[in-house]
Amino acid sequence: VKITDIRTFPLCAGGRNFLFVKVETDEGLYGMGEFGITWKEQAGIGAIEHMRPHLLGQDPANIEFLWQLMFRGDFFPGGRIAAAAISAIDIALWDIKGKALDQPVHMLLGGRMRDRVVCYTGVGGGTPQQTAQTARERVETGWQYLRLSVNDRDGILDARTCVRDAVEHFAAARDAVGPEVEICIDVHTRLDPPDTIRLGRLLEEFDPFFI
Repeated sequence: VKITDIRTFPLCAGGRNFLFVKVETDEGLYGMGEFGITWKEQAGIGAIEHMRPHLLGQDPANIEFLWQLMFRGDFFPGGRIAAAAISAIDIALWDIKGKALDQPVHMLLGGRMRDRVVCYTGVGGGTPQQTAQTARERVETGWQYLRLSVNDRDGILDARTCVRDAVEHFAAARDAVGPEVEICIDVHTRLDPPDTIRLGRLLEEFDPFFI
């Protein structure tokens, strides 16, 4: 089996964009992967196109070799965009292997660990009061795990302001739903380590599920 093409499919889903990757082979098998960095789709397409010549004609079953080829095949190391592009192709390669062996991918990675997983729902608002109201509404519909995000102001993220805002919103949500509901916050890599540590210390009293 040889890789014959790698194609990208950017999609707009309302408030969020997606970029999917399709790895095709000469035997009709194909795999799908996803580039995970939102709003950087054109950069992702460029990174995938850059990697494409290295992969054409290769055996898609050699997943680790191809990962190393993509990661180490250029003079300068890649950053987040390159890592997300490699990840998308890697997912597609595992998809191909699962189809070739007629096995779900989780069986190729060690088997099933559990029968169900906990899910969370996003909570947010323009003010702490709005976040609290949204949190109450989510819990009333049955959700027991909530996720907040850090936010910018007018498209600009100032770390210190962002941390203060995040603490205010988290505190309001915790006060609204009580101690039994789990609340986490996702910084989406937007804060540097020192600011993330500061955020964690300020949120500790509100018992976050994870940061």
